[in-house]
Amino acid sequence: MNFIAWTIIACEVGFWVVILLGLITRYIFKREKLGLFFLALTPVIDLVLLAITAIDLYNGAIATLAHAIAAIFLGVSIAFGKSMIQWADEKFLYYVQKQGSKPVRKTGIEYARHTMKGFLQHLLAYIIGGVLLLALIFFIDDSSRSEVLWNTLRVWGIILGIDFVITISYFIWPRPVKTK
Repeated sequence: MNFIAWTIIACEVGFWVVILLGLITRYIFKREKLGLFFLALTPVIDLVLLAITAIDLYNGAIATLAHAIAAIFLGVSIAFGKSMIQWADEKFLYYVQKQGSKPVRKTGIEYARHTMKGFLQHLLAYIIGGVLLLALIFFIDDSSRSEVLWNTLRVWGIILGIDFVITISYFIWPRPVKTK
């Protein structure tokens, strides 16, 4: 694996570490502002990854899928960050702190709306990540070195289309209530 791939792994681990630190600081140590500080570090980690990626490409590296994933991570972090932290917050409160009610499995139209919200976040991530990929392509200014970035954008567009079809299907065939 190359340096960028290892950097991605380190940043992904760092992402979840700062979320965990934020939750532990917030709920166990009762330090609300410090916990919020840790949670606010999540996009900073992705910006560091993007900067390292840009430097690597500036120094003449041929773009790889790892370079493209760096842009995707930033888009996903911005678009999904708040809801991922909220999800982790709810799970931490219920399973670790033993507070609140058990998170409920959504069904029917409620699940369809939830899935549509997820699709819209995916669309936002695609727009942000796509702009970053296009910026990297422009920055490289050499089609032979940036082909994988274009291909990643195309494949991600297909995945986004599949996500849309699946999302619409939940409005047509709602998720049934699970019976025990």
